[in-house]
Amino acid sequence: MPLRFPPCPTLPVAPGELDWRTLHAFREQHRRAEFYAACLAYAQSLWTRGLAARAMLCLDRAFSAELQGDEAELRWWPLPYAAMAWIITHTPDGVFMGNPRVHFQHYAGRVNEPRKEQRRWRAWACWALTRRIRPDLPADPRHAIVEPTAAEIEARLRQHGLPGEPELWREVMGSASTIGPTLGGRAAESAPASDRIRG
Repeated sequence: MPLRFPPCPTLPVAPGELDWRTLHAFREQHRRAEFYAACLAYAQSLWTRGLAARAMLCLDRAFSAELQGDEAELRWWPLPYAAMAWIITHTPDGVFMGNPRVHFQHYAGRVNEPRKEQRRWRAWACWALTRRIRPDLPADPRHAIVEPTAAEIEARLRQHGLPGEPELWREVMGSASTIGPTLGGRAAESAPASDRIRG
């Protein structure tokens, strides 16, 4: 019997089981608010089917949408920091998630245009969330990169992100260790202080 997960409360309800055609429809279009909403719905569809890693990649794509900050879609569904944290927190042991700490570390180091700096610092913001929630996940020691502090991430989100984005991220960071029971891995409260994000 296929896995069925409860919906993520910070993502829209998916209208049925969506597939690759959901985003393929935007291949020749500007990837703006409609694309953003489609990414969120597709991520929800993937998550409820037990496809945690693919859902997280879909949220990566939502973060790449070209938004100004005043779109109705953002009022309904803010940038998906809370959704990313929820999925990382609630992915059970035995369900493939990969290592999101390494994923975001690599993504931050290789991201290209458009909106390179905005996307880079969103990746670092998600990396910080991952470290807060899953301090047991190792870094990639072969990837030489300077890991930023939480204060630096916040400053760069303020510089390159949307209005209110650093506050949104800080709010999710503050609640990340208490979102819900950690079904896969140690809860952040049990992590040694040295493993936590420096602020």
